[in-house]
Amino acid sequence: MPAVVTYWAEHAWLPHPDGPAVRPEVLITVGAGGRITGVVPDSGPCPAGAVRLAGLALPGQANAHSHAFHRALRSTAQVGSGTFWTWRETMYQVAAALDPDSYLALATAVYAEMALAGITAVGEFHYLHHAPGGARYANPNAMGEALVEAAARAGIRITLLDTCYLSSGFGAEPTGPQLRFSDGDADAWAERAAALTDAPHARIGAAVHSVRAVPAGQLGTVAHWAATRRAPLHVHLSEQTAENDACLAAHGVTPTRLLADHGVLGPRTSAVHATHLTDEDVRLLAGSATTVCMCPTTERDLADGIGPARRLASAGCPISLGSDSHAVIDPFEEARALELDERLRTRTRGHWTANALLRAGGADGHASLGWPEAGRLEPGALADFCVLALDSVRTAGAPPALGAETAVFAASAADVRHLVVGGRHVVEDGVHRLVPETGRALADAVGALR
Repeated sequence: MPAVVTYWAEHAWLPHPDGPAVRPEVLITVGAGGRITGVVPDSGPCPAGAVRLAGLALPGQANAHSHAFHRALRSTAQVGSGTFWTWRETMYQVAAALDPDSYLALATAVYAEMALAGITAVGEFHYLHHAPGGARYANPNAMGEALVEAAARAGIRITLLDTCYLSSGFGAEPTGPQLRFSDGDADAWAERAAALTDAPHARIGAAVHSVRAVPAGQLGTVAHWAATRRAPLHVHLSEQTAENDACLAAHGVTPTRLLADHGVLGPRTSAVHATHLTDEDVRLLAGSATTVCMCPTTERDLADGIGPARRLASAGCPISLGSDSHAVIDPFEEARALELDERLRTRTRGHWTANALLRAGGADGHASLGWPEAGRLEPGALADFCVLALDSVRTAGAPPALGAETAVFAASAADVRHLVVGGRHVVEDGVHRLVPETGRALADAVGALR
């Protein structure tokens, strides 16, 4: 990439004191460090030497919750009926088949699919640490490092949320495929995770898989590890009512209260799903400024329920979005579903503006992953953005001034024409420049696991 590169966007969604707005003919200049050095709207026709981007430029979307290997379950997990718990058994079969090489191939293809969908950063909730049966690889972080390398090959940023997973349930030892997930205790987890290092495209965070998978007395170890590094800390929370019931039986409190009592909640923490909450749970999350990551396409696919996202946001929780199990990878569908699910629940419209939903997928999602300098098209921000077609069968006809509404309520991942990460053109005219045959790469990687 040249020391300085200039992009000219036909339209761009830009910050403004009165609220974000779509502006025409926007020059975006990127310096040698991969950061935006200038944004000039109403600049006139595309100048010589600038890269012309037809459509609507948006900040890159952050996929704040991913399990890359779940992508291999697409369609297979849709056969028949069942529950979250029967789906989990199918997931375990895929988990048992992976090794560092096959995970590198699969995750590279999955992250390339994300890039094609407009995603510039992923939060990988990683708990598939060890070999089958729990034996350690010669490099204990071989699986995690494969994910970091996969993101580099796909041209996107990653926050590796190295996950502590020690128990199959409250007081129960891990068994079967879960043996791959466990380090034995939180201290051993912390020692292994400490060997992971940041890279220009990668940052290391932590995760508590769930209150059922980390004994209460060891939650503080994970929270302390993240706090001393000022790293993101994520946790699955109250995705299923069965988890709430089991936590009440074991500890006499809800999962949210248990996390609060052990110092897990806070402004660097993201609670994923948070589907089944009490009024006190909402107050605890909001009072601690904990982000809540909603994953609507997975939550509906697994019949989890509709979480209280609007109540949480109104109470003060930032909201981020994730594709979780990758039933689909489409950040615009996740954003749209947040509003549409709330409409179904309440039978009223207008709970979220398009601007608010783009912020959830952009700036707030990046902040939850420890990339606060991303998610905005302004000087000083990372030059991470995507460009949506405004002339597809889904997006054509609306005035460009309503580009935010078009993006959220009409567009799909298929409308992403370009993706730029750190100033580098990763997706050009709908083709991934680093993984040009992404569909074939996905088919090969998934097929190798069967």
